[in-house]
Amino acid sequence: MEFDPLRFNFTSRRNVVYAKKGMVATSQPLAAGAGLEILKKGGNAVDAAIAAAACLTVVEPTSNGIGGDAFALIWTGDKLHGLNASGWAPKAISAEALEKSGYKEMPRYGWIPVTVPGIPYAWAELSGRFGKLALTEVLSPAIGYAREGYPVSPTVSGAWARAFELYGRLLKGEEFRHWFETFAPSGRPPKPGETWRSPGHASTLEAIALTGARDFYEGTLSERIDSFSRKYNGYLRKEDLKAYRPEWVEPIKIDYRGYDVWEIPPNGHGMVALMALNILKGFELRKRDAADTYHRQLEAVKLAFADGLKYIADPKYMRASVEELLSDHYAAKRRKLIGNTALPPAAGTPLKGGTVYLAVADGDGNMVSFIQSNFRGFGSGLVVPGTGISLHNRGYSFSLDKSHHNCIAPMKRPYHTIIPGFLTRDGRAIGPFGVMGALMQPQGHVQVVVNTLDFKMNPQDALDAPRWQWVEGKKVYIERQFPKITMKSLAALGHDLQYHNDTASFGRGQIIWRMKDGTLVGATEPRADGAIAAW
Repeated sequence: MEFDPLRFNFTSRRNVVYAKKGMVATSQPLAAGAGLEILKKGGNAVDAAIAAAACLTVVEPTSNGIGGDAFALIWTGDKLHGLNASGWAPKAISAEALEKSGYKEMPRYGWIPVTVPGIPYAWAELSGRFGKLALTEVLSPAIGYAREGYPVSPTVSGAWARAFELYGRLLKGEEFRHWFETFAPSGRPPKPGETWRSPGHASTLEAIALTGARDFYEGTLSERIDSFSRKYNGYLRKEDLKAYRPEWVEPIKIDYRGYDVWEIPPNGHGMVALMALNILKGFELRKRDAADTYHRQLEAVKLAFADGLKYIADPKYMRASVEELLSDHYAAKRRKLIGNTALPPAAGTPLKGGTVYLAVADGDGNMVSFIQSNFRGFGSGLVVPGTGISLHNRGYSFSLDKSHHNCIAPMKRPYHTIIPGFLTRDGRAIGPFGVMGALMQPQGHVQVVVNTLDFKMNPQDALDAPRWQWVEGKKVYIERQFPKITMKSLAALGHDLQYHNDTASFGRGQIIWRMKDGTLVGATEPRADGAIAAW
């Protein structure tokens, strides 16, 4: 199948968006508008992606913040580049130290799960290598929204309310009061349409813009983070921040139906999506809503996750190589396990012996797939006083089991759930895609790719289609609009299907494809306050 808009199937009421000069697809309209503003000022897709990403830390703080991590896939100069801006554990932390302090597992909140944030450095690195405009200009829309305020959108307001209720119940320490001062200054979360502002956030963004993020990693901001950590016996120090650098990496891929599907290599789990697609490409998926189509996808995802959770870690600690896990031989071996009934997931032996996503494209051929996150909602529940820096809790993914490949260690990156995706064919960029949502992300990638390449769905329909979400064992969550007759057939095959009302848990994604004539076609999620800004 070639990407020809005349050959797309158009079945929904929500239409895709077409444009020529540029397009920004995000989960929040103001962020999409910020990216478009930068494009119209002469910026390229990278500048626009940074502008939208920075804006999202302000207008969708429920999913990301300045104190989180990021990954990016950038198409420029007829080549795909990968950036891993995930942070590592502090130098002073270890499983032994945590055990001595009485921890038997990684806590979700507080200082222990805080790793070095990578987002500010990601913006600076992308800007310095590929951007056209000064970072001060690129971050100006986000600074304006933080200082002047903006009306909170409906989906964000709902997530804010849930976080406020949860944090109110769980976060009792004095160190957490800054979160409530920042995000609930009136003693409650903002309602839809109500204006919220964060002057400290604005000042922090200005410092990042003026210094190319150096202030965050070796200046006044790093000292404020260090002081806050020391006050409450955290492990993060300014020396950890100063030593940090993001890493340029070679993206990984598999061929699926004649297209190359690209992901960031470990420590991210984009490889789970690739392993699942590698298994699926050995099947002919004839009808989208057929029980065997869903059954094969579910079984492939379960097998891929079993391997991913066992083997994916910081590359220095992995016990299986990317090449082995993505080999056709291993995919064929795993494919043979898929029969006519649901099986519990089990890892194989390949060895030879929170989050926001955005997609951007410009009229010059540059395209960006970008994702950043605080991991679980607002993250750790910690906000550095007076800065608006909401620190993530990515270290919650670490294990304290010393025999586990993902056991916490100094300067080690944890297993990471945020993944940007990209599609090419014959050396030509088709475009960026992504679906947010922790362990839903690889599953969302698989479903979007299958909808697009097997069933020729246009980008909007590919996102709108009812989703499933494998949870554990044979348990699968499904959306309310999932076909009932298919549900009954899958249950007969042994799948434990359950309706799940939390729409956000099924992911929130964006897509931009570039047609052969250069026309851009984009879509954004109905499960979020998504928007596409284009010209």
